[in-house]
Amino acid sequence: MHKRPLLKKTFIIIGIASLFYSCKNASSGQKPGNESSLAYAAPAPGAISQAEKERYAALLSRFFDSALLRRGFNGGILIAKEGNILYEQYTGYRDLRAKDSLTDTTAMHLASTSKPFTGMAILQLVQQGRLGLDDSLSKFFPELPYPGITIRMLLSHRSGLPNYVYFMADKTKWDPQQYITNEDMLQFMIREKPARSFAAGARFSYSNTNYVLLAMIIEKISGQSYPQYMQEHIFGPLQMEHTYVFTLKDTLTATPSFEPNGAYWKNDQMEGTYGDKNIYSTPRDMLKWDQALYSGRFIRPSLLDSAFMPQSHEHPSVHNYGLGWRLLMLPNGKRVVYHFGRWHGFTPAFARLTDEKVAIIILGNRFNRNIYNAAHKAYDLFGDYLQRKGGNSDDDNETQAEPAKKARPVKSSPARKPGKTAPAKSRRR
Repeated sequence: MHKRPLLKKTFIIIGIASLFYSCKNASSGQKPGNESSLAYAAPAPGAISQAEKERYAALLSRFFDSALLRRGFNGGILIAKEGNILYEQYTGYRDLRAKDSLTDTTAMHLASTSKPFTGMAILQLVQQGRLGLDDSLSKFFPELPYPGITIRMLLSHRSGLPNYVYFMADKTKWDPQQYITNEDMLQFMIREKPARSFAAGARFSYSNTNYVLLAMIIEKISGQSYPQYMQEHIFGPLQMEHTYVFTLKDTLTATPSFEPNGAYWKNDQMEGTYGDKNIYSTPRDMLKWDQALYSGRFIRPSLLDSAFMPQSHEHPSVHNYGLGWRLLMLPNGKRVVYHFGRWHGFTPAFARLTDEKVAIIILGNRFNRNIYNAAHKAYDLFGDYLQRKGGNSDDDNETQAEPAKKARPVKSSPARKPGKTAPAKSRRR
């Protein structure tokens, strides 16, 4: 007898709430088409016959069995075409010490494969009119003594800024028992003024410093921390349920990595920086990322296309860098949009064959260079990508986020605050 009035009141309340929310959005100037945190619907997989799926599944199984699975691989592999998973394999352990199984929900460190996420977050802000690609770095950090650097130069590694993983490894200027945060890097640069590698815009040189600063610019513009922004505007809308930005509080719960011989790879002072690295994800979440970039709803096509255009032309090469992405521009017209990475024992490979709409995703947590070679050679399973003579030498060196002589390892502690001292181990690598 009382249900009808109650139901009527409920609809009235919902209606008022909806009207309030709509007015709030209108008053804030938000445009629905530009709001990146709105719910996102992934595109439906393309049409592939069952016979084609079975043919690729057999081909890929034979290939990876030989190229990777028999070569000490520990991790996950996912190969998809037009959103259809053709091959998926998980092998080994999340933690080699505990012998716990590695599954499709095991998130692994993306290392420098994190950079495209930072780059696309920057493009979101450009799309919303809150940032310009030719805005000056000095606009955001006037105290930095490096005039003439633009957002575009940071994205394309043409800033001339030195790499913080080298200049902050100087034990006379930074205590190796202290974790480094993004803010620490910024203040170090202001205080110590490390020399430029070259004049702004003169050429390409891969520097992780660029992407730490980009993460800080995202924070300045959005008013959110980088981990919060990425969750609200990218990972959440794309339903990347097992993807997150690592911070020091995650030390004890994050997937660990291992040396080729299976020894645990200890953390070091560089664990606290993000933007250039520190995103954890899974192969299935990375497929969602790949598919979102085809949708035209995440970043408008004209702006996204600019990210896939070469930005450096001083030395003609098949290798180039766009705005957050590596590019392989082959003489036969084929192109690969990709980013590999390395951080400790993590050696991720993520490649997009845009002609065929193929995604090649390999994530591992036991150091293994065969991951890079297998990813490159897999291109040729889908087209003439000229990889028969082996991989491309640029990836192994320039995607490393850490220096050849690593910083002193530090003990992991989730409660330790950035900038606090952490007892160092005597063992070095």
